[in-house]
Amino acid sequence: MLICPLCQTALEPSASGLACANRHSFDRARQGYFNLLPVQHKNSRDPGDNQAMVEARRRFLDGGHYAPLAARLAQLAAERAPARWLDIGCGEGYYTQQIGHGLPDADGYALDISREAVKRACKRAPQLSWLVASMARVPLADASCNLLASVFSPLDWSEAERLLAPGGGLLRMGPTRGHLMELRQKLYDEVRDYDDEKHLALIPAGMHLAHSETLQFPLHLAEAQARADLLAMTPHGWRASAERREAVIATPFEVTVSIRYDWIVKTPSISSQD
Repeated sequence: MLICPLCQTALEPSASGLACANRHSFDRARQGYFNLLPVQHKNSRDPGDNQAMVEARRRFLDGGHYAPLAARLAQLAAERAPARWLDIGCGEGYYTQQIGHGLPDADGYALDISREAVKRACKRAPQLSWLVASMARVPLADASCNLLASVFSPLDWSEAERLLAPGGGLLRMGPTRGHLMELRQKLYDEVRDYDDEKHLALIPAGMHLAHSETLQFPLHLAEAQARADLLAMTPHGWRASAERREAVIATPFEVTVSIRYDWIVKTPSISSQD
């Protein structure tokens, strides 16, 4: 179901990796992933999260701090029982691994624009197909996926609609206005509010919200490393002043984790229902 990022024709296995009928070829990296991000589709030399950000996220997530979030995400995905699924913006693969564990018989794909992230992610679940690719130009065929996962990640809605088979859906996981509120209060004089449902206005006409729920719990951050990693894996790590970041790292505190899950379905056409 993979397509060439240069000419959009089907990619087939070759001696060294993948190739299309127009002789565009892509080698399999030593770590097991495919780089399907042509240089002309990059906005920088190494787009996406850098090594330091990826390592901070890996330490924090492997510490189990967000384990309830991953468990619920995997449960929601398993309940949909997709034959083929894709994690868009998989990062270092923590959530992807949980989804894959709950869908052992499904055909799973994961992509991120950060090569540093995917290099580490593919070690978590070698049975999945790992890709360095653009979320705006996903190298999978039209209507090829039954489930798309988008976790703390920007989303190209037109690509999501293109990739989904009729009746398939997008499982979106993102913060509510109360997420990490105590941390934000420590970092800024004024905490900006935002609309939890702003993204719903972006849903294309061919898709609709079918389910929504929120998971919230207190998280005690006792270790300085965990506090530093949380800062490094969020935009707050570079938006806030150095003085305030140092103060956050210095003292243990409790923070609210508050996450919203949305299941947004591609409406089957009349012809597909016949």
